[in-house]
Amino acid sequence: MKTSDLDYELPAELIAQRPLARRDDSRLLMYERSTARVKHTRFGDLPTLLPPDTLVVVNDTRVLPARLRLSRPGGGEAEVLLLERLEGDQWEALARPSRRLRPGMQLGAVELLESLGEGRWRIRLTGEPAGEAPLPPYISEPLADPERYQTVYAAEAGSAAAPTAGLHFTRELLGQLEIERVRLHVGLDTFRPITVETLSRHELHSERYEVDPDAWERIRAATHVTAIGTTTVRVLESLARGAPPSGRTSLFVTPGFEFARVNALVTNFHLPRSSLLALVMAFAGIEETRRLYGLAIEGRYRFYSFGDAMLIL
Repeated sequence: MKTSDLDYELPAELIAQRPLARRDDSRLLMYERSTARVKHTRFGDLPTLLPPDTLVVVNDTRVLPARLRLSRPGGGEAEVLLLERLEGDQWEALARPSRRLRPGMQLGAVELLESLGEGRWRIRLTGEPAGEAPLPPYISEPLADPERYQTVYAAEAGSAAAPTAGLHFTRELLGQLEIERVRLHVGLDTFRPITVETLSRHELHSERYEVDPDAWERIRAATHVTAIGTTTVRVLESLARGAPPSGRTSLFVTPGFEFARVNALVTNFHLPRSSLLALVMAFAGIEETRRLYGLAIEGRYRFYSFGDAMLIL
């Protein structure tokens, strides 16, 4: 599949800059694969749209306060974005401006240890992360409440980005569903644009995941599973292929993939040329996904992290 097949044109005004006042007031585009039926509704209606026997699986990772604004020795600004704790006080991070940074440089609580290429560094951080919410670059407005970039069920901190399909849930809505949890700590590589010409040449960096063995047994035995977000899909489909309950996954889901455990998917609208959009096309179909995105643009749905959602049955 050519990477250009993941292109589409989006009016800039449809990129959501802030969350809605109430999480579950976002719109929901429902698509039923067996009939090609489309329904426009709201996220709060989700329990009435899902099969009554479905088990809803969420990713309960929590986003780190990972964006650190720092100063360089002798003056000048620097920014470090924590990606993943390696061991102890050492982290993998993005740092800029890369051309002005050197190993051994001290940036406040951050010591640069080793350049890993492509703006990535191995660093030492004194203390725990105490920065800002790492909002994506397409969001230009500051976030009034950092908790709005967390799901209401977020537990263990470890992600550099939110599993955004889960941002629509309220505690009341969760109470109407049968819920199970998995955990994948989201790295920025998930959102990195695909720059090679064909998807087969793109490689995802691995991400850490963890699933309680009892939870996996319940998920494995469920009649019907609804995955909340593409990160949840990658965990479930990794385990369905024999992966251990905890470890790292670099599973890259593209059209032609055979899903072994996920029956339905709740997902946001994703950036062009992203691995997330490739996964949605694998689940819903390439042309079907193009049609649905066209309907969403025509219907003025809100896109990306704080945008609206899609349910694929």
